[in-house]
Parts: sequence; C-alpha cells; structure tokens
Amino acid sequence: MFIGIWEQLNNPDFNSPEFEGIKNEAGLNRFTLSVKKWIEKTNAKGLFAKTGRYGSGTFAQKDIAFEFGSWLSPEFKLYLIKEFQRLKEEEYRTKSLEWNLQRTLAKVNYRIHTDSIKENLIPPQVTKAQINFIYANEADILNVALFGITAKEWRDSNLNKKGNIRDFAVLEQLIVMVNLESMNAELIRLGLSQSERLKRLNEIAINQMKSLAKSISIKKLK
Repeated sequence: MFIGIWEQLNNPDFNSPEFEGIKNEAGLNRFTLSVKKWIEKTNAKGLFAKTGRYGSGTFAQKDIAFEFGSWLSPEFKLYLIKEFQRLKEEEYRTKSLEWNLQRTLAKVNYRIHTDSIKENLIPPQVTKAQINFIYANEADILNVALFGITAKEWRDSNLNKKGNIRDFAVLEQLIVMVNLESMNAELIRLGLSQSERLKRLNEIAINQMKSLAKSISIKKLK
C-alpha cells in the first residue's frame, strides 16, 4: 500500500506492525477499513477525515493526493510527469546560470589579480620560470589566507583526490576567494609586503566567512 509506505518514510510515530497486519488482510473479501479506523490503528498522518457544519470529506497529504489522482486518471499522471520534468529542467538551468556567473566573475577577478602581479611584482627581463614561481607564490598567499595551507601541502595530504584545493572548496570559500583576489591586487598596488598582505587577507577571510556562514541568501543557493 502506497499510503503505508509513505507513512513509514514520513511519520516516525507510524505503527508499522499494525500496518503489516492490515496489509495481510487487505485481499480478503470481508476486509473493510475506514479512514478513521486506519488513523486509530496506525497513528497515520497522511490521511484525515473532516466533518463539520459546512460539509465533510477525506483529505490527504499532497504526495498521497498525487498518487491517487495518477491512479484515477492517466492524463493527470502524464501532466504531473511533464510538470516535474519542466521544474527539474528549470532548476538545472538556474543552477547552471549561477555557476557560470560565478565562474565568469572568478575569471575576471583572476585577470585583475594576475595583471597586478605582472605590473608590480615581476621585474623586467625575468625568465618564464621566474614568472611562474612568482604567480604560484602569490596564489599560495591566498590559499594560506583562506584555507590555512599551501596548494602543495593540500596535495600531499590528499593524494587520492584529483584536482587542487580550490576544486574542493565550498560555495562560501569560492566567494571569499574571488574577493581576496581583488583585494590582494589592490594591496599589491599599495606596495604592501607579502607578510603584511597575508595578515590582512587572513583577517578579511575570517570576517567574510563568518558573515557568509550566517547568510540566508547563500543557504538558498545551495
């Protein structure tokens, strides 16, 4: 019985042993069961009968009502399936748009960040290896400020994982990382040393993570 399975999944007070007894008798010709008796025997919550001055009737939780409607009408079931598919597609498009927007924002900020490094930290006539070292070094300032470890330290501790430390970051951390990239670029232009920038970026990361942890808007995006 669909109703019994629904109760077992959604009602912690449901009397499952009593339900098994009812299920065993359900195929007998003499078997009858009213909504009121069903509730009394099993402590069910998905169905309820209502009587009153302006009429009476039997009401059901929406999952049960949808199942009943699907059983009565194949047309209703098809409409229900199509609506479910439409909502899932819309949900996917929304999440995809949010992710693409976030990725685009991160790329824009990363360009600002790397341009600032190129203009302010890389001396002229350096080799490509030297440039790569400086970029990696600056990236680790942000990693340490936000995650507390460098990229290499993370890889050494996660040998079984593919990717890098930022690939496994949560939404809040990704948002803060985008902000830190812009802020670090500005601190570089102001001429602050790496040690001073790391200290400031870490303080900013702590404050922003605390704020985002309380944000209702962020929770809705997950």
